[in-house]
Amino acid sequence: MVPVVASMSLERLHVQGAKDKTVNWKGSFASCGGNGAVASSTIVYEIEPGDHLGWHTDATEETQYIIAGTGTLSMEDGHHAVGPGSVFVLSANVRHDLANTGTETLRAVAFFSAAMFTQTFDEVMMPPNTHVLGTPNRNG
Repeated sequence: MVPVVASMSLERLHVQGAKDKTVNWKGSFASCGGNGAVASSTIVYEIEPGDHLGWHTDATEETQYIIAGTGTLSMEDGHHAVGPGSVFVLSANVRHDLANTGTETLRAVAFFSAAMFTQTFDEVMMPPNTHVLGTPNRNG
């Protein structure tokens, strides 16, 4: 039986940059290795107007789907407008950021091609007071 996750009811972890308070978002793992998946991970997250994820790289390929809100996806090669229905794929280790440039909460789903992975941020993230975030099972 495939588990169905009511993603809007998942408790979101609030993450913020230690110095840059506009690095500010909330997210939750809907699935990852040992929690509904064996070969992938899924995050649901939200960014409020004027805030952004923070520059980072992911250790695995990532596909994102924007559900609501508008923003700018920034990568080393430029900036790309995103909005409801936008889908984009980020290769592993591509440095990127996503900012909410609109007036409503940007809501998105990120699908990762691994059951365990890490994300390395330029900014120290609070909590947990580290540059490295990732799946709850990333330590084995």
